[in-house]
Amino acid sequence: MNKRTIRDVDVNGKRVLVRVDFNVPLDEENGAINDDSRIRATLPTIKYLTGHGAKVILCSHLGRPEGKVVEELRLSIVAQRLSQILGQKVVVTEDSVGSDAEEKLAKLKDGGVLLLENIRFYPEEENNDPSFAKSLARLADVYVDDAFGAIHRSHASIVGVAHYLPAVAGLLVEKEVTILEKILSSPAHPFAQLAGGAKISDKIPALENTVDKVDYLLIGGGMAANFLKAKSYEVGSSLVEEDSLDLTLRLMERVAKNSAELLLPLDVVVAQDLGAETEVKTVPVENIPPGWKIADIGPQTIKRFSEKLKLCQTVFWNGPMGIYELPQFAEGTKAIARLLASLDATTIIGGGSTAEIVDEMGLADKMTFVSTGGGASLKFLSGKTLPGLEVLLDKESSGR
Repeated sequence: MNKRTIRDVDVNGKRVLVRVDFNVPLDEENGAINDDSRIRATLPTIKYLTGHGAKVILCSHLGRPEGKVVEELRLSIVAQRLSQILGQKVVVTEDSVGSDAEEKLAKLKDGGVLLLENIRFYPEEENNDPSFAKSLARLADVYVDDAFGAIHRSHASIVGVAHYLPAVAGLLVEKEVTILEKILSSPAHPFAQLAGGAKISDKIPALENTVDKVDYLLIGGGMAANFLKAKSYEVGSSLVEEDSLDLTLRLMERVAKNSAELLLPLDVVVAQDLGAETEVKTVPVENIPPGWKIADIGPQTIKRFSEKLKLCQTVFWNGPMGIYELPQFAEGTKAIARLLASLDATTIIGGGSTAEIVDEMGLADKMTFVSTGGGASLKFLSGKTLPGLEVLLDKESSGR
């Protein structure tokens, strides 16, 4: 990675503003944190900074408050969990900027940690308002981006603040970028890309940019309907993005041209609707009934995908194989997750719902790397610029 990191700057005694991604899933009933993996992912950066005598000012969003204060989305619960994990008190402010943040920061000792209130309580954040970014920057001497899950956003706390402070990467961002760069430059072969999820339009740019590097491209989830439709199969009432059919055909042609192997489902689990009591059946892809929807890959597909994946040295997976939230449509995803966890290969989970699934199944530590950014990892693999990464100081830069 050609960007400076926290190792390249002097942080001792400095006020260091760290953009983190503490957008953790909360229990709908009691508001408790269901999964703290995003908090734990930032620990190497936080511990490095506190261990080097910095005053650490953490900045994050939680949920989608849409520019207004939402009591259920305050970060006090995150501060409590982080305090427990770090073994030291994390002070949380009442606002992200202004007198309360400034007063609490003034009392912070070297090695102390302060958490600013939910940055998205302010509409200026998502609008990348320069005045708001400048107000944030006044709190600190150095800016660190360690929020890979939000690094593709052009927001004030991600892009704007970097125009007013020396800006470097945190250890999580460094790790994410280094691993994804290797996928683009020198993956160990055979290399398989496994794509699922509902919307093919979200995945096509990344697939197009990596298709000349893969040996196997495996397609599951709802997006398989687009590929099957492009091959003139009837897909019942499955969602097909008609405006992406040409892109799908072009991608299939490129896979064939590169002598890679495209693996589509052989059989699928289908249903007429997605209710808990709906009738479910498994059919070959040639026999999807009219009015039925693809909801998971079938056992023959799991078997075929598994045989190919066992041959691989590198696997990148983004997107579930079916509607994982419903137990009757979760087996394809679970089977693939268990298989990847057993491989003696580099296995990279591309963030988003796929990361949540392997965490929930207790398999995250069996994978080589689980990304914290679904949208960010796909955008990076598509070859597009990540705004939050672009504004960080280059390695050869002398700084601001």
